[in-house]
Amino acid sequence: MFKRILIANRGEIALRINQACRELGIETVAVHSTADSESLHVTYADESVCIGPPASTDSYLNITAILAAAEITGADAVHPGYGFLAERADFAEMVAECQLQWIGPRPESIRLMGDKAKARTTAAAAGVPVLPGSPEPLATPAEALGLAVELGFPVILKAAAGGGGRGMRIVHTAEEVEILFTTASQEALRAFGDGSIYLEKYLVEPRHIEFQILGDRFGRVVHLGERECSIQRRHQKLIEEAPSPALTPELRREMGDAAVKLAQAVGYENAGTIEYLLDQDGRYYFMEMNTRIQVEHPVTEMVSGVDLVKQQIRIAAGERLEIDGDFEPQGHAIECRINAEHPDRFTPSPGRIDTFHPPGGPGIRVDTHVYEHYVIPPFYDSLVAKLIAHGEDRAEAVARMSRALDFFVVEGIHTSIALHQRIMADAGFRAGRLSTRFMERFLAQADTS
Repeated sequence: MFKRILIANRGEIALRINQACRELGIETVAVHSTADSESLHVTYADESVCIGPPASTDSYLNITAILAAAEITGADAVHPGYGFLAERADFAEMVAECQLQWIGPRPESIRLMGDKAKARTTAAAAGVPVLPGSPEPLATPAEALGLAVELGFPVILKAAAGGGGRGMRIVHTAEEVEILFTTASQEALRAFGDGSIYLEKYLVEPRHIEFQILGDRFGRVVHLGERECSIQRRHQKLIEEAPSPALTPELRREMGDAAVKLAQAVGYENAGTIEYLLDQDGRYYFMEMNTRIQVEHPVTEMVSGVDLVKQQIRIAAGERLEIDGDFEPQGHAIECRINAEHPDRFTPSPGRIDTFHPPGGPGIRVDTHVYEHYVIPPFYDSLVAKLIAHGEDRAEAVARMSRALDFFVVEGIHTSIALHQRIMADAGFRAGRLSTRFMERFLAQADTS
């Protein structure tokens, strides 16, 4: 097992990794920008290194500084968390070149499955259903138009590299193709350094379902069930839950088996997710693979009893997976992302937290890196906390989440707590009538009321 792990991230995920390391008896090294010197992930690490000024490009994306920090502190492994450098194959390769262990999938897996066009081709070859679309990135708007006409509108343009809604545009008519192709490509280039765009058929009312997988270096892959991630705004997830209200045990088994089959086909190691779109008739289609731990991993931990971060570390240390492959969810879990933003205007709200009282009680978990008088910096994502509720069934999980939101006090900044309270009270949400257009209709109803 490792003696000291450098955590190449910040905020709540860096603190979460630190907690797993503590339980395993592993020392930690925190890296931080000058803006994060007072963050809890720095406070609780055994050692910390400042790696640059606030801008991500000068700190959390500064590979040279991070690797230098690992060398001077005697780390023997690097955990990238999610975001920043987590899906950079070149970073994983440089970690290995420095004689450090990378806590994540092999670089070739990141490179293959991180390219959405190549991932689609790989999934199809493994027998996993894929949406009709372009097998390779498209060279010009004219090429995109030809394929869109062939498939029929609407279609969706997506960045071949990256995710999180960047470089993504829905196209409803032929007249929109050229401008939206150019816009998506430029946005992808700014976000990921790669403006490549591919196209696929757009499903109007799908659910977003992702399966959590774990694979060890001995070829064993298991899944830990699905997460429903349909409640999104501008392709950014707001609420996740496990299991999905839409899946029967039979469909869960079929989709899970397909996820495992695809992961085995690419020799996948460590944690990852296979993401699907599920249509209204119960047909599922491979969308993409995330080659890292996900923000929403706690809901899977709550219904499986498996610590996914500890599993990541053990797999990277060469241990075999000892998890039963016949997964059955235990109860129901829901996660709300509490962001520092105005709940109606969705504008960022950085600043000092004057009062911070997180909720507790039966079935409640709060993952956060903030505290009273902490200053939310304006340079990074706006996540304040992840609030997770677990119950014997979905109704109890919703009731506990509603109670926890009512007891969650954050003053000094705006947060999304009020938005989540309204969603929990929504009749459609409570009935499990979800799709990726849920928020569109929900916000439209709020505007007319």
